[in-house]
This record gives sequence, structure tokens and C-alpha cells, in this order.
Amino acid sequence: MSMLPAGKVLAFAAQGERCCLGVRRAGRRLVCPYGAVLDGASARDQCARCAQLDRSRSVAADTMADDPRPYGVYLAYFGPGLLKVGITAAERGPARLVEQGAVAYAWLGRGPLMAARRAEALLGSTLGVPDRFAKAAKRAARGALPPVPDRVAELQQLHGAAQELAGWPETLQPVEFACADHTELFGLDRIPGEVAELGGMASGAEIVGEVLTGVGADVYLRLATGGEGERAAGCAGLGRAGGAGRGGGGVAVMDARMLSGWVLGATVGRVTTVPVRAVGPGAGEREGEGTGRQEGLF
Repeated sequence: MSMLPAGKVLAFAAQGERCCLGVRRAGRRLVCPYGAVLDGASARDQCARCAQLDRSRSVAADTMADDPRPYGVYLAYFGPGLLKVGITAAERGPARLVEQGAVAYAWLGRGPLMAARRAEALLGSTLGVPDRFAKAAKRAARGALPPVPDRVAELQQLHGAAQELAGWPETLQPVEFACADHTELFGLDRIPGEVAELGGMASGAEIVGEVLTGVGADVYLRLATGGEGERAAGCAGLGRAGGAGRGGGGVAVMDARMLSGWVLGATVGRVTTVPVRAVGPGAGEREGEGTGRQEGLF
């Protein structure tokens, strides 16, 4: 968030091929041994074989059940009716909630990994609380959020119902309700009701625009309109309304994960040449679908 403050001008072009970022081990990144090239339209930054290696020792894939760290169970709010349950290592604090772009959240319990997993499964089976939402659904909800008290009330109701469930894991310590809201952190009031969506990068594709705000991996940009006399460096002539098309101005949201693996260089032109498309109902994939994993969970 601090690296992309509101008002910052972005102007960059994708160069060469998008390469797999390899595997992270012992706090450092190991280069992909296969030299794999990735699809520019995917949020995944690893090839299938590196992703499989990562999951061979992963809490997210349930292949690291012996993790001794304490875990927190949380309820995350993304919009009316969009509440999910999840777990994260207690040492990470709210980092996972920020990564997901949660509008608000509340801690539900804290304890050993497997107890946290059982609580997560219990909410899913008895209360129908999901563990993920579609990226498109979360984006759509941000443009029409209810007042903060309404968000708090919805979270509090679910929090109370969850802690009254029979079968609550004995080793999971309940946490009293306290709501944290990310309105100010994310600058949610700077997101307009109508927002287009940037498509995948390709070699030579350029993005030029001014940062409005960032929510998790999503960056909201006011795109350059390409007006006559526009200065690329200053982005004079940036659009002021929603819209779609190539270099057509307006506000669009970019999944910053799609930039991973590219070499980014200076732009040649003055407008965005990445496809810009209108966002309609049902667009997008469920978070983690198509990749076989969720990223940065713990």
C-alpha cells in the first residue's frame, strides 16, 4: 500500500516473456529450474511443477499438519452477505486480511492448527459460511458498501452464532467480538460505483494511469485518455469517468499479481494498451480456482 499511494502515476510496459518465479524456501526465492513461461492473463506466478513443490510442505494444502505455531480463526466481511471464515498464523496478525482485501473482520478464536481447521470446517458445515469468494463478487461489493455500523452488526451476528455452536474445538480459545474496519486503510471512499477491469498483460503491453487506491492485490487506476497534447510522464488528460476499451480513459482495476514474472520497462506510448473490459455479473474466477491453490494464506 505504501509503495502505491493515491495520486502516484504509473507508466510501464511488459518486456520479453513472463517467467515463473520459482519456489520460496528458507526466506529466499529459488529460481524455477524449468525456465517456465507463464500465461499473462493468470494471477498465478508459478508454473504447475513449482506450485506442486510448494504444496508439498504447505498448511494451505494440509501437508503440514504438524505446524506448531498458534493459529487464529477469523471472520472476514467483503460486503452485504459476503462473509467468510478463514485461518492464519497468529504471528501474521491481520496481514492475511489485508492481502485478501477484507473490508472488515473479527477474530473468532485462537489455538493449534488442527483445532482452527476444525472450527473452520464446523462453520462451513453448520452455518454454511464459505472459505472464499469470487474476485468479481468482492470487487462489485466495494462500489456499494453499507455504513460501517451495518457491517459491524452483520459480523457480530455471525460471530455470536459461531461461538454458540455445539462441537466447538476444546483447544480453541474463543476471542471476544471486536470489529476492525479497513475503510481508511484501503481508501474505499475513492472507489467509484462504475469500474472497468484491466485484462492480462502481453509482451509490449503498456499501462499508464494514476493510482486512486489499492485493496489487497487490486489497484484502482484512473487511466490516461490519450488526449492530444497529453504528457506521458504527468498523465495530463487522465479520464474522469468510468469506461472501457483500449486506452479509453476512465477508472479500471488491475490485479497486481498479473505483473509478477514480467520485466517492466518504460512506456513508448501515452495510454494503456492492455485490454480494458466492462465488469459484469458473474465475471471472474473464484479466488484460487484454476490454480489449485490459494496464495500467501499463512
